[in-house]
Amino acid sequence: MTDAPTRTDVDGPTRTRDRRDLLPYLLSAVIVVLILSRSRIADLIEANGALATWLTVFVSIGVQALPFLVMGVVLSALIAVYVPADALARWLPQRPAAAVPVAGLSGMVLPGCECASVPIAGSLMTRGIRPAAALTFLLAAPAINPIVLVSTAVAFNGRYEFVLARFTASLLVAVVMGWLWLWIGERLPLRIPRPHQHGSTRLGSFVGAAGHDLFQAGGFLVIGSAVAATVNVLVPREWIDSLAASLLLSVLILAVFAVVVAVCSEADAFIAASLSAFPPSAQLAFMVVGPAVDIKLFAMQAGTFGRSFALRFAPATFVVAVLASILVGGLLL
Repeated sequence: MTDAPTRTDVDGPTRTRDRRDLLPYLLSAVIVVLILSRSRIADLIEANGALATWLTVFVSIGVQALPFLVMGVVLSALIAVYVPADALARWLPQRPAAAVPVAGLSGMVLPGCECASVPIAGSLMTRGIRPAAALTFLLAAPAINPIVLVSTAVAFNGRYEFVLARFTASLLVAVVMGWLWLWIGERLPLRIPRPHQHGSTRLGSFVGAAGHDLFQAGGFLVIGSAVAATVNVLVPREWIDSLAASLLLSVLILAVFAVVVAVCSEADAFIAASLSAFPPSAQLAFMVVGPAVDIKLFAMQAGTFGRSFALRFAPATFVVAVLASILVGGLLL
C-alpha cells in the first residue's frame, strides 16, 4: 500500500530546494572572504604548527579523493540515465534466492554511488524486480564497483588485502540483507516509488544528476576530511591507543563515524587510511558501513521507500555490516 501524501511530503522538497539554491552564493561569499584574508591566514598557519598539520591532512585527503569522486559521480549518472532499468532483470535468475547474489555481483557491472543507488533500486522495483534483489543491488553497487576498489588500493598504497577485504565484506552484507529480506522483510512495509527525473531530456537528466550528486557528495567529503584531520591532530595518541586495544570498541567507533560523516564511497578509503592508529578491522568497518548505511542514505531511503522501511532496514544493515567487518577483517587483515 502506498503511503498517503502529507503536507511535509509536498512542501519538504520545495523548502530543501530553496535552501540548496542559496548554497552556491554562500560558498562564493566564503571564497571571497578567504581570498581577502589570505595573508592573515598564511601568518596564522605559519605560527601554529597544529593548524599547519591539520591543513596538510585535510588537503591531502581531498586532493587524493576528488578525482575518484568525480569519476564515480559521472559514471553513476551515465548508468542511471542511459542504461535501461530493466537491464538487470535480464541477468537475474528466476529463483529469488539465486537472484540475490547475482544482483549483488552486478554491482560491479552497473556501479553507482550511494546518491544514485537508492533511486536506481526504486526504479528496478517499478520494473518488476523483487525488492530483495533490488535492495541487494542498492547495497552492493556503491561498495564493490571498480572505481571504489581502485580508490581503496590507491588509498592504502597497494595493500590489496584491504581491497579484497572490502569487496568480500561489502558483498557479504548485501547478500545477507537480500536473503534476510526474502525471509522476513517482504512482510514489512515498503513503498514502491516512482522514478525521479532531473530533466526532460537524457542529456539534461545526466547533467542534473551528475551536478546534484557531485555537489552533495563533495560537501560530505569536505566534512569527512575535516573530521579526520581533526582526529589526527587533536585526539591524543594515548586515547586512540586505548580505544584500539579493544577491537569491538574501535570497530563500533569508526562504524558510527561512517554513519555520521556520510562520505561518498569513492572517497571514503582515503579517510579510512588516514585513521591508521585504529586497527585494520576498524578501518574496514568504516569502509563497509558507510556505503551501506549513513545519515544521508537513511534520509533518502525514508523518502523513497517510506519511513517505516528505513527504521527497520538501516539498523539491521548496520549490525550486519559491523559483524561482517569483524569476521572478514579477522580473516584477511
